[in-house]
Amino acid sequence: MNLHEYQSKRIFSQYGIPTPQGELAQSPDEAYAAAKQLGGRVVVKAQVLTGGRGKAGGVKVAKTPEEAQAYATQILGMSIKGFKVEQVLIDPAANIKQEIYLGVVLDRAIERLVMISSAAGGMDIEEVARTAPDKIVRIPLDPSLGLADFQAKQIAFGIGLDPALVKEFAVIAKGLSNAVMSSDATLAEINPLAVLGDGHLMALDGKIVIDDNALPRHPDLAALRDVGAEDVAEMEARRHDLSYVKLDGTIGCMVNGAGLAMATMDVIKYFGGAPANFLDIGGGAQADKVAAALRIILSDASVNAVLFNIFGGITRCDEVARGIVQALGQINTKVPMVVRLVGTNEAEGRAILASANMETATTLSEAAQKAIAASKRV
Repeated sequence: MNLHEYQSKRIFSQYGIPTPQGELAQSPDEAYAAAKQLGGRVVVKAQVLTGGRGKAGGVKVAKTPEEAQAYATQILGMSIKGFKVEQVLIDPAANIKQEIYLGVVLDRAIERLVMISSAAGGMDIEEVARTAPDKIVRIPLDPSLGLADFQAKQIAFGIGLDPALVKEFAVIAKGLSNAVMSSDATLAEINPLAVLGDGHLMALDGKIVIDDNALPRHPDLAALRDVGAEDVAEMEARRHDLSYVKLDGTIGCMVNGAGLAMATMDVIKYFGGAPANFLDIGGGAQADKVAAALRIILSDASVNAVLFNIFGGITRCDEVARGIVQALGQINTKVPMVVRLVGTNEAEGRAILASANMETATTLSEAAQKAIAASKRV
């Protein structure tokens, strides 16, 4: 679950990280009032769950409340990478001397959270990682202890921070580590962590990604979810307890079991196709769940063929077949479909599909090749 900038910075402040005391606005008039209350120059920042806001015109510096109101009028309602701006954050403008990147990310290779920092902060930290990796300091975090004092200082000296700021940086770095661990986040970043004109540090921007699987332990964080900014198909999948991830291909996949789903996508790629999604309907899926999964797959306009790969263990093949037929009765589609059913009640399942004139296959290789051929015909 992604949090907005203003939500992330409020969480940071709870862990001793200095952040601007901005105000959220959902209309130009609210932006005017917030800017007037803050006084002086302010920054009007679009609140959308994507990067590149500044380059898209979603971040503006206003010298007066009237300018803030005018910029809010421009920004509210605009689309940034497909996300509509519904609200803006009005932050006091900062006198920035230097920008630092500070973040924590889950490194799946070493199975630990890793703190990452660089004195070459700002919008293009990914470019720094690609072209000058030596400018980035990485410290794995102990899952029991978090970030130790000596590690925080090691990061500060590693990025060449002014010695006068090391103590202040250590407080922020430890606060970020504690925030991540307490919230079960998989990513949290401050970009930029700015050295201000007065010689102090401040987190001017923030981002947090919470592990969805941990949300039952954090009802307060779950309540922060912005459902209006999320992908409709992924929301629908979550409502039906389906594991769904949209990809860039053209062949929709419905599989029971995560491992089998990964193997199915690999086989599609092996034969020259491109999967449009990962979708695991899980074990014991009934007809209504299968129908919901198919509706989600077909909601993707790029899908021009669908491959079902079902191994009937707990999930009965005849139940899956009924779900497919049920869904097709509800959806008017001409998208070709190939079904491979193996396991419990597979004969009954194939009979149901045959009565619906659906194409079947006995092996995954055969099914993948038939789906790819159908996709190419379309």
